[in-house]
Amino acid sequence: MKHLILPAALTLLTSAPLSAQEAGEEEGSGPTLMERGAELFWEGLRKEMAPALEDLQGMMEEIGPSMGAFLAEMGPALADIAKEVEDWSAYELPEILPNGDIIIRKKTKDNAPAKEDKDEGEGVTEI
Repeated sequence: MKHLILPAALTLLTSAPLSAQEAGEEEGSGPTLMERGAELFWEGLRKEMAPALEDLQGMMEEIGPSMGAFLAEMGPALADIAKEVEDWSAYELPEILPNGDIIIRKKTKDNAPAKEDKDEGEGVTEI
């Protein structure tokens, strides 16, 4: 079905009407070909996305209460951490240890992104 929707919409969009009346542009005569094509496109998109949205809704119903409790308890602490960190790219991805602790290591100089030295070049002219 999904393979038929796009060609049908494209057919409606690319067929050139002979007159404004055929295009439905006259007041009160209904949607234009562009409007009908767009309606078909959005209808097809809704049908294609429906299963994924239902899965997402089910997942949110499962984890929603625990996520709410987590954010209520940890939210202020995470906000404080976010204020302190200037450059998230200077840190490794979080790691969960076997005992359940979560650590975020700062990258070493070997694998840290190169910072541009702001003082370099100021007031110095190369000859």
